[in-house]
Amino acid sequence: MIQCCIFDLDGTLLDTLKALTYTTNLVLEHLGMGPVDEEHMKHFVGDGYRMQMKRALCYCGDEQGKYLEESCSLYTRLFAEHCLHQVRAYEGIPELLAGLKERGIRIAVLSNKPHARTVENIEAIFGKGYFDYIAGEQPGVPKKPDPAGVLRILEAFQVKPEECLYLGDTNTDMKTGLGAGLITIGVTWGFRGRKELEAFHPQYIIDCPKEVLARILS
Repeated sequence: MIQCCIFDLDGTLLDTLKALTYTTNLVLEHLGMGPVDEEHMKHFVGDGYRMQMKRALCYCGDEQGKYLEESCSLYTRLFAEHCLHQVRAYEGIPELLAGLKERGIRIAVLSNKPHARTVENIEAIFGKGYFDYIAGEQPGVPKKPDPAGVLRILEAFQVKPEECLYLGDTNTDMKTGLGAGLITIGVTWGFRGRKELEAFHPQYIIDCPKEVLARILS
């Protein structure tokens, strides 16, 4: 029986692409580079802001990462100001979350976004205290796809891996969920495509949030 559901944030719960692109381009503009379009940004994000900036810099010609440290420092400051820029929940997500709560299934967020910004995004859209557990990137905890973050949630909820769903939209998420032994669900409404998700053979791939309730938990 499913006891909890862990969600990725960017590209799964929330459409944050405009905020990520906007902030990245502010950094690149400061360095005399860019801009990066949203389609490319979809492939730069997912592994933490440092890798995001490394990929963006490489795309703009800084293949050696000459400006990486400066860009990361600037990004951290600017993202604190702009992390909610045109952020919205994906269609069907509020209904999915409500349905999980009605079934007594606890809900958690595990993101590679900095922890403070993860909390800010979730509380701004869903309200404070709506989720049972929120975790972003934090010192001392390896980022996804390392299973450390998942294991912390399982321990906090006192549930087994097979009692937990994991939803995400990228290869990083598929590695995370499957690596931790969770029932892993690839979602196609986010930043990557079905082909990338299929390559990792998750238990499910879904095209809209309502499929979780209608197909997986029915």
